[in-house]
Formats: sequence, structure tokens, C-alpha cells
Amino acid sequence: MAKVKKGIRNYERKALSALNWQHCICLIFAIGLLFNYSSYAQNSKAIIKTGVDNDEILSGSKKDSKFSPNAFLIAGYFHHNKLIDREKGLRGMAESYLNVADAADPQNYALCEELGLSVIVSKGPHLTGNQWQKLSDGEIDEYIKKMVENGGKSKAIIGYFICDEPSSLAFPALAKAVAAVKKYAPGKIAYINLYPNYATLWQMDQVKSQLGTKTYTEYLEKFVNEVKPQIISYDNYMVQFSKDLQNKAQSAKYYTNLMEVYRVALKYNIPFFNIVSSNQIRHYTTIPSPQNLAFQAYTSLAAGVGGIIWYTYHGQAYDYNPLDTNEKRTLIWQYLKEVNRQVSILGPIIKKLKSTGVYFSDATIDPSLPLLPGQHLQSVDSEEPLMVGEFISEKGTKYIMVVNLSLEKSARFVLHTKIPDERLFVVSVGEDVPYLSEILNHKNLKGSMRGNSMEQIEMSKQNASWLPAGQGVLIKCGGSN
Repeated sequence: MAKVKKGIRNYERKALSALNWQHCICLIFAIGLLFNYSSYAQNSKAIIKTGVDNDEILSGSKKDSKFSPNAFLIAGYFHHNKLIDREKGLRGMAESYLNVADAADPQNYALCEELGLSVIVSKGPHLTGNQWQKLSDGEIDEYIKKMVENGGKSKAIIGYFICDEPSSLAFPALAKAVAAVKKYAPGKIAYINLYPNYATLWQMDQVKSQLGTKTYTEYLEKFVNEVKPQIISYDNYMVQFSKDLQNKAQSAKYYTNLMEVYRVALKYNIPFFNIVSSNQIRHYTTIPSPQNLAFQAYTSLAAGVGGIIWYTYHGQAYDYNPLDTNEKRTLIWQYLKEVNRQVSILGPIIKKLKSTGVYFSDATIDPSLPLLPGQHLQSVDSEEPLMVGEFISEKGTKYIMVVNLSLEKSARFVLHTKIPDERLFVVSVGEDVPYLSEILNHKNLKGSMRGNSMEQIEMSKQNASWLPAGQGVLIKCGGSN
């Protein structure tokens, strides 16, 4: 019996020793896991840090500037409203992500306030530049005073419509109108829309000239220096006139107009608005499409535009409007709504950034356009022509907007910045609240997913992204790894 008890005790000691050894192994394994997790967490934190909104520009952009003249504006052009059903019309505008009401006289200010629609007060009929020239100083002052008084004191009012496409000969009179708006409605916009760069120039012995100047640059510079405006607004419909960029001479006028207005606006630190086409501008031109609507919006955003105005929103003398002559929504309305949704997210973000340059990847578009490299982007790999806008935040973070200038093909692109292998994050607009998504390579894919040819395998190693025809994307530069 004693031998049996002794054997049991020896077995217990061996078992306990084995159990303690197992515990030690488990403890060591657990410590290792904890160490590895801690290291992974630290690394993950470092990785995620550049993918978060450390500039605080992605959130709160829409509501921060409601009913403000400094907001990013999305509107239909300010021709006088011809809608029969006022309430339905205004609600449709808000639903399509416009944030400025039409130019009704009188306007339903209470409903505009409810829907979050700002108002540019308009008195019908609009005075032409020639009519402004004929008014005395006193008459101009009285006209603006009555416009402000009749408009009322609604919080939705952000400005007053003054004139559309004036000759430079009207600038002295318009300067007095702008000064009167500043006097009677300080802080509000005196809205004047300028001619595009394909308007007729002044020439010796010419009977009729739209601009009244020898060059378009002179027209813009004269406007800023004589009128002292708060904004520069112009219209250009060459995307449709060029048959969706097929006519190279006409399409070049779209780009050069945008770049010249951008240059002058940047020079004088004045916001600019681009009025682009959302209808069939002539019966023989192309019609609005998801591609050309997005193209007009994103090229404007890449140049740091302060607002996008669509000509027109409802049916008048044009076909293929968002609303037809019976005030029914067309397929164009649905296209425009989606483009406006994206613009409503990115526009306020662009307003918080400073433009540092605009560049193009293809010299054949027009020889006057600036080509890469930019200040931060060195080059881009793409088979399709691209437009690039460079921006910087108040905290010094760099952003790049890339636009596919093809209205026919999707564009695969790879960006090369001054920082080798810089991490890049797309500002995604798939949700109504934007978020950052990193551009990654696909080198870890296996088999047919990675590709079979050497070219496909090499492509998988690149941090590439894609853009559909006419589409753009805003990218945050995350610095080095």
C-alpha cells in the first residue's frame, strides 16, 4: 500500500510539473500575442492617421454656410421664373440638390427658408447693359434701393441680380449699381454675369461688338478694376456646341475660358462662378448626359470654382431641360440630381481649400494650357487626357482633383507626386457624408484575378485608380509611408 501511495504522489508531481510547463507555454504565447497586438495597434494607428480627416474639412461643410453669400452655390440660372406650380417647383429644386432658388418675382421666401434655398433677388424684367448706361447716377441708386426694399428682410436673401452679359461700355454704370448694393445691403452679392470668350471683340470700324474690348483678358481685367465686384460670373456652353468635345477648336474655348477666369479670380482673390449648360443649347447640338454634366461640374471644381449655375433648369426655349414645358421631370433631371449631389459634397470642401495650380496632361487640347509637372504632382500615367487641380489646406495638407477629360472612355491613372510612394486617399462621395478610401495596389491577388500577362502583373503592382468618362475625384495626399 505504501508503494502504491508513493507511486501516486510521484505521478501527481509529474502531472503538476507538466501542467505548469503548459501554463508557462500558454503564458509566453499570450505575452507574445499581446506584444504583437500592441505593436500592430501602434502601426495601425500610424497607418490610419493619414486616412482620417485631420483637416476637419469633410464634416459639417453643408450646414456651416446655409443662407450665406460665401457658401458654395448650386443653382439654375436666374432668368425669371415661369413655373406655374411654385411650391412643387421649389421643392423639386431642393430635392435635386440646388441650394439657390429661381429668380421669381415675387418669391416665396417662407418656403425657401424651409427648404434651405438661398435667394438672389431679381426684379423683372432684367435691365440690359445698354439700359444701365442710360440711367443717371441718381436713378441707379434709386433702382437698387427699391430692389432691396421690395425684396424684404428674409434670411434666405444672399444677393441681387443686376445684369446679364454686359458690354464693357456699361461697366461705369454697373460700378455704381454694385456700390449701391454694398450701401443698401452690405454683405450681399451684386450679381453680374459676363460674356464668354467667344463673344465678339471690338475691331476698327466694327458696327457691333459684344465685349467692347480688343481681348477677353482686357474685358475681365476692366470688369474687376472698374466695377469692383464681389464675384466673377461667366457662362460658356462650348461642351454642347463642340458636340461633346468633338470639335477641337470649339472645345478649346471651354478650357481657355475657364483658365482665364481662374487666373483673374486668383490674381484679385475673388470667387468665380461658372454657368454651364444643362439643356440642348441648340437643336443641332448634343444633349445633356451624365458624362457631359459631370465633366462641366468637375472641371469647374478642379479650378476652385465658388459656384456652379446650370442653364437652364426648366423648359423655356430649349429642349432636353431637367423640367419640360409641362413642369414634368425629365431623365436630365435625374442625371443633374446625381451630379449636384456630388457637387454639394465636394463644393464646400473646395471652398475650404486654397487652389495652388491647374494643369493638364495632354498638350494637344490647346497649346496655351499649363502642363504637368505641378507644384506637388510630378506626372500622371494615363491613356486618356486628364485635368489636375492642386489645393492646400490651412494645415498644409495637399489635395489633388483629377478629372477624366474623355467623354467616351474610362481612364485608369497612376499619380506620381514629389514624395515617392506617397499614400493617397480618395475623398469618396458614395455616401452623403464623405469619407477617405486609400488607393492601393493589387499585387497580392492570386491567379486570374491578378492577371496572366506580364503587363497585367506589372499593372497589379501600381497604386492605380479609375474614373468613368467625364468624372472627377478629389484625392488627399497622405505623405510618405
